[in-house]
Amino acid sequence: MGGTYGMTKTTVYLPAELEIRLDAEAAATGVSEAELIRRGIAMLLAASDRPRSDAPLPVFRSGQSRSADEMDDDIYQHIKQQSARR
Repeated sequence: MGGTYGMTKTTVYLPAELEIRLDAEAAATGVSEAELIRRGIAMLLAASDRPRSDAPLPVFRSGQSRSADEMDDDIYQHIKQQSARR
């Protein structure tokens, strides 16, 4: 999977047969069960026909002209505040 992303721990309950098959695949390929699960989820989501919705960027209306750098700073601060709330 490329890139550096933060990870979130999630517990998944698997039927015994699926766990046996997952364990065998991990042993045969040398890839961890967690990585196989991540890859499977990524493949499922990539193949999904559901439309992806991108959240719109915030709009700032200050009533005055702003430079691109000033707007970038405002957007950065907004994203930082939103991230802190999660």
